[in-house]
Amino acid sequence: MKLELVLESKQGRRELAFTYSRMVNAGYVGKNQEEVRRHIEELAAKGIPGPKSVPVLYPVVCHALTTDSVIEVYGSETSGEVEYVLCVVSEDEVYVGLGSDHTDRHLEETDIPRSKQICPNLMGQTVWPLEEVESHWDDLLIAANVVKDGKDTLYQEGHLGLLLNPAELMSFVKSKIGGPLENLIIFSGTMGMLTGEFVFGERFSANLMDEKLNRQLEISYDIRPLDYLTVD
Repeated sequence: MKLELVLESKQGRRELAFTYSRMVNAGYVGKNQEEVRRHIEELAAKGIPGPKSVPVLYPVVCHALTTDSVIEVYGSETSGEVEYVLCVVSEDEVYVGLGSDHTDRHLEETDIPRSKQICPNLMGQTVWPLEEVESHWDDLLIAANVVKDGKDTLYQEGHLGLLLNPAELMSFVKSKIGGPLENLIIFSGTMGMLTGEFVFGERFSANLMDEKLNRQLEISYDIRPLDYLTVD
């Protein structure tokens, strides 16, 4: 599979064709274990079973990745969550993007791995070289908003220092899949919801702010349920 991306670096902007053959979604990646436990309890209260150990890693089919601005979903109980994304050419060449692990929350209650396949992973087209942000990684600010019934709500917000950093995340992924990390996309996992509950909206947007280099990554997309046909 190939992604047509835009590389934004200190040298300017240029096109970047990234070829990948595997994609994984990480979960429960918070450095604060109290926060992780709170998130697990939040999900358990919604009927979503907690993992036996954390972090966790799920394989996702490669064609589930899109940079589109509109997605179709089955049912009304789906929602996004903002994550940083690593595009790993090799362990020495890594690019940072912004994405959303859009998930079917109804299916998630009974089968988390399958819930990762039925909705797409979304990613913005612009990426940064990892080496340009490693020194101030923890200060990068990530945030997401959801629009529901026309009302825009701040849904998630926090510095990336709350999550495993890229080196830690890649080490964890490598321990799970074995072998070198090449042609791989890693969705980082996310942080807690400010709303305390899922918001099943019609639009999801997010940004990743790098105040030191005065730039940001963005993603936004509309969510359209397949509601034109009733299935008995």
